[in-house]
Amino acid sequence: MREMVSLSPFQAAFLRAVPRLPGPAAWGRPLHGLWCCSGQDPRRWVGNRPPASKEKPPGTETETFQMVYRFDAIRAFGYLSRLKVAQTALTVVALPPGLYWYSQGLMTFNSLCLAGGIAGFALAMLCWMSHFFRRLVGILYVNESGTMLRVAHLTFWGRRQETYCPVADVIPMTESQDRPQELFVRIQQYNGKETFYLTLRYGRILDRERFTQVFGMLDKLK
Repeated sequence: MREMVSLSPFQAAFLRAVPRLPGPAAWGRPLHGLWCCSGQDPRRWVGNRPPASKEKPPGTETETFQMVYRFDAIRAFGYLSRLKVAQTALTVVALPPGLYWYSQGLMTFNSLCLAGGIAGFALAMLCWMSHFFRRLVGILYVNESGTMLRVAHLTFWGRRQETYCPVADVIPMTESQDRPQELFVRIQQYNGKETFYLTLRYGRILDRERFTQVFGMLDKLK
């Protein structure tokens, strides 16, 4: 039989105060906020964090939005954006140890300059890629009345974000210099707000009628 171990009041209070660590069931939880492009349900994201909405107009909570365009490869761009952020962070974090090793004579000046150049190039590439990825369209929605366009795109961290644009402010492609045959075409607004990019070559138009109501007849641009 096991012997009973008696604890002092101090030891018993200490054991009660120590929080329990999560068990194996919590270790296998998936990552949050990544793109999931399977199916047509816009709520299907890996993780349970809802997509962020920027400048959400009043009254859109009760409206029904129809998906008119989808770019399935946006999931890969989300992973790439997160990978680039992590790679840049690791490169920049490696600079202080490099400076210390140089001060101790463990690293040459040329090696230090090379590490600084790599870190600077990584930061520049991160800024350029983030500028493009944050404007790359993954999904387009239009409400039932055809007055509001909802754009699903990426954030700096590779997560999903939704931006609302009045259809009356969207410049039709028939009035722009872009052509559907190009790799990327711009979604511009008359008020000069944020510009987005979508690809008609690799994206899918799911509702051509509603898409035409917003961007004009694509046949006229050929």
